[in-house]
Amino acid sequence: MIPMNKIFRTLIVFFMLLQLLIVSPVKVFAESQEAIFAGGCFWCLEHDLEKIDGVLSVESGYSGGDLINPTYENHSGHQEVVKVSYNPDIISYKDLLKRYWFNIDPFDDEGQFCDRGDSYRPVIFTSNQEQEIDAKESQEMISVLLNIPLEQLKVDIVDSKPFWIAEKYHQDFAIKNPLKYNFYRTSCGRDSRLKRVWGDYN
Repeated sequence: MIPMNKIFRTLIVFFMLLQLLIVSPVKVFAESQEAIFAGGCFWCLEHDLEKIDGVLSVESGYSGGDLINPTYENHSGHQEVVKVSYNPDIISYKDLLKRYWFNIDPFDDEGQFCDRGDSYRPVIFTSNQEQEIDAKESQEMISVLLNIPLEQLKVDIVDSKPFWIAEKYHQDFAIKNPLKYNFYRTSCGRDSRLKRVWGDYN
């Protein structure tokens, strides 16, 4: 027969753990973190980054400008961006930065691939000092990797501004519209250019 005081202690521990789960779930489970990147068409960058282990979700949207409630038809001053939610226990921000670089053309600040203009230029948006330091270190690493001067890399690193989620039909576009997406991506020359820039690194 199990003593009553042992059962009582077990119940107390159980309810304490239950309360911890309800009141402070971040103490029990790893807290997700976020990163915001611009790198041309958000359909493509979303699709490339959401396949990475440790990435929980990727949302397409707009950021970088001052316009309130931007839309696809009017997001002047903003870039097309993705907001990446990730588990830092599985993938670090530094590793996520590497995957970002390998999915853009770092030499083109007038757009990306067939998409031209300010909306499509590559930008790393940092939300704190640690992200800024990591982003700048990643930039230096890429210049060494490609054996080029740092100033030849045309990716801006700037403080984050509000993220505005894009219209619903833009989310998971590659999954919802595979034929249209694949035709666009191929005709835009994204993968062929990435292969020329990164070769076997990508």
